Amino acid sequence: MIAYVRGLLTDLDDDSVIVETNGVGYELICANPYLFQEHIDNEVKIYTYHYVREDLQALYGFKKKEDKALFSKLLNVSGIGPKGALAILASTSVGDFVAAIEQEDEKFLTRFPGVGKKTARQMILDLKGKLTAWIPDEENESSIFYAKDHTSQERNQAVEEALEAMKALGYSERELKTLRPELSKKEHANVDDYVRQGLQLMMKS
Repeated sequence: MIAYVRGLLTDLDDDSVIVETNGVGYELICANPYLFQEHIDNEVKIYTYHYVREDLQALYGFKKKEDKALFSKLLNVSGIGPKGALAILASTSVGDFVAAIEQEDEKFLTRFPGVGKKTARQMILDLKGKLTAWIPDEENESSIFYAKDHTSQERNQAVEEALEAMKALGYSERELKTLRPELSKKEHANVDDYVRQGLQLMMKS
């Protein structure tokens, strides 16, 4: 099992990033690859999950251990594959997802792409009571790239980077223009959290 990859971030596209280490380029499929864009040509450490089945082998990459752990648990839920698990991770935080599972909030869970009531109920049955230990500790430096104590300027920059990432995901300038003031009211730890908040707001609109 490959626990993580540390090396030079050389490239990215809509689905994955490339990290070169010891002359080998590892393709890591990620939920939001463009969140890594500013780290091109810099060293990164990305947690990985090695997915194997008869007709496929793939490495999935994550910024946080909690995201990797949740991805692994989601794969054990009937009806959830790697694509569906990544869509969930791209749209919410581990903490919010765990809260929805514990509160049996089917309405929240069915907002994710490809998740209907049957799958939402299955996730609750399979995961309730098993994820509470993974709620991120706000005092823990679980983010790889961003510090917790952002200044106002840094928060504004994080919002703009999140909007750029969402633009790369296909959202229009008009949609992002209405989203900017809503995101600016929030105080999140990193760009990833702003993107997740933005996606949640878009799902509600």
